[in-house]
Amino acid sequence: MSTLLLVTLLLPLVGGGVVAALPTGRQALAKQLTLGISLVVLVLTLVLAVRFDPGGERFQYTSSYSWIESFGVSFALGVDGIAVVLIALIGVLVPIVVAASWNEEPPGKRSMQVFFAWLLVLETMMIGVFAATDIFLFYVFFEVMLVPMYFLIGSFGGPRRQYAAVKFFLYSLFGGLIMLASVIGLYVVSNNQLGQGTFAFADLLALEIDSTTQRWLFLGFFIAFAIKAPLVPFHTWLPDAGAEAPIGGSVLLVGVLDKVGTFGFLRYCLPLFPDASKFFAPLALVLSVVGIIYGALLAMGQSDMKRLVAYTSIAHFGFIGLGVFAFTSQAGTGAVLYMVNHGISTGALFLIVGILIDRGGSRLIGDYGGLAKIAPVLGGAFLIAALSSLALPGTNSFVSEFLVLLGSYTTQPVFAIIGTAGVILAALYILLMYQRTMHGPPNPRLAKVRDLDKRELAVLGPLIALIIVLGVYPKPILDIITPAVEATMSDLGVTDPVPTVADAEATRD
Repeated sequence: MSTLLLVTLLLPLVGGGVVAALPTGRQALAKQLTLGISLVVLVLTLVLAVRFDPGGERFQYTSSYSWIESFGVSFALGVDGIAVVLIALIGVLVPIVVAASWNEEPPGKRSMQVFFAWLLVLETMMIGVFAATDIFLFYVFFEVMLVPMYFLIGSFGGPRRQYAAVKFFLYSLFGGLIMLASVIGLYVVSNNQLGQGTFAFADLLALEIDSTTQRWLFLGFFIAFAIKAPLVPFHTWLPDAGAEAPIGGSVLLVGVLDKVGTFGFLRYCLPLFPDASKFFAPLALVLSVVGIIYGALLAMGQSDMKRLVAYTSIAHFGFIGLGVFAFTSQAGTGAVLYMVNHGISTGALFLIVGILIDRGGSRLIGDYGGLAKIAPVLGGAFLIAALSSLALPGTNSFVSEFLVLLGSYTTQPVFAIIGTAGVILAALYILLMYQRTMHGPPNPRLAKVRDLDKRELAVLGPLIALIIVLGVYPKPILDIITPAVEATMSDLGVTDPVPTVADAEATRD
């Protein structure tokens, strides 16, 4: 039994309590404590990733403590290769968000001390939802995670923050309640087959569930995860929440929280309900490719920078959904890598948009222009993040998008071809935003805009570096992800198609 994962999970929760308990007015100390705690968590998550053995047990750093014994509920933790890289992503993004929010002024009389306390609580919930190996515990983290994000949006967001926060909360809560019905259904099935109900993921994998029951249980999980991802048509909460959240909240909302949906597809839907997954795969693929095209078209029509970036994420999650439901290890590996890379590239885009809004006082693209001449370093960082978002070769997103399309084409060529059109549309909406803000006639109102300062360089620098490094050498992450995806495909009962080469003589005949 390992306690490293447990310590990583609980440290930010304890830290959030300490920050919240500080005397009123100790804003500087609250910032310093939050940054220090988040950096320690970063080190712990990197240790988890580095010490993870891809060739070892499927779930590592496991620990289990009896919680509600009468119902077979345990506080059980463990990570596979998919979960460990997503937890490492959390570790990277949270201190960046803390530093990015360092000088932020909250609306009204709200205290940034409370903001940072909620941020640390949210970090615990995000780690917990990926680390839980008891499905009831996963459900608890899935639902409780809504609370800190609700307050981050509703208390510290933009002009329509309360509407966006309530919409986000209600959508996610509705999905979670549907999932709870399926969680209870799994418990009943396990009680009938094993003589004792259980929520342990490993025990649930061993159940033999008939196809009809699988389909009903699958739908409960699928709807919850489709809302969280979000897939079209469950996406309407994201543009509002992403646009109205404070910049740090937007980074974590789109960079991490949305990944819970696509993670749930891989962790729970495919292994637990293999027959139902195959039955509903065409529906999931249709929703995914519709999201790729629809999200891109909506992004092209946006005049608000934050809403544009939020809509791009709908298109990106379409690619991830395509990779998950193509049912090949190559596409699945690309989908998981896409989750990580999307968090990096979209996180950088949101941070840059936040800097632009701070400089120009407006979220509208039309209020900018010619900034690359005035702030060349900012323009360069924006260009790299934009190129990553459109998956230019040499950037991190290219590798994941290429794997998704290549792996999908072997089993779902029509969907892969339609998805490829989204690559073209991505180039349009991203480059148009970059061109309208960074090039053209300089806006006289922005003539004295300053370039990136040292703090902002420290915030964006790690993400820009990861965009380049993972674009050139993604092997360390792929080595961790691949065995976990292959295990998931084995649970699903599928094997990768074997390439065939037509016999030359037969071809000539």
